[in-house]
Amino acid sequence: MNNVRYVPFAGRLLIGLPFILFGLGKATTYGATVAMIEAVGLPVPPLSFLGAVTLEIVGGALLVAGFKVRPVAALLAIFSMVTAFYFHSNLADQNTFVHFFKNVMMTGGLLQIVGFGAGAFSLDEYLSNRRAYSDRVATAQ
Repeated sequence: MNNVRYVPFAGRLLIGLPFILFGLGKATTYGATVAMIEAVGLPVPPLSFLGAVTLEIVGGALLVAGFKVRPVAALLAIFSMVTAFYFHSNLADQNTFVHFFKNVMMTGGLLQIVGFGAGAFSLDEYLSNRRAYSDRVATAQ
């Protein structure tokens, strides 16, 4: 058995779980998160809050499940870079510097998912195989 086929799942899990956790963390600190969004000047902070929490939780879960990973990873990559520039742009501060490049690294991993897809252990692969099987059965009849 080729165990390398599980590596993309491990990568998706390691990128997706932090998004879920960060989204849940934001969801439980509405006031502080909205105040931070307001402080950087983003429009309609409550709506930005809702968008961020939804994207992180749902996007992270879809990555872990391996469903529609290319568009989801692309959205999360854009979100990660926007977040880096709006919230972590003071590179003179060591903590902010680390968070900025954490987002850059996550973007790199997400772009790998965009480029190479979900891998063998994913809903995308399962559904693709199921469609191919249905097509073969339909053609044989």
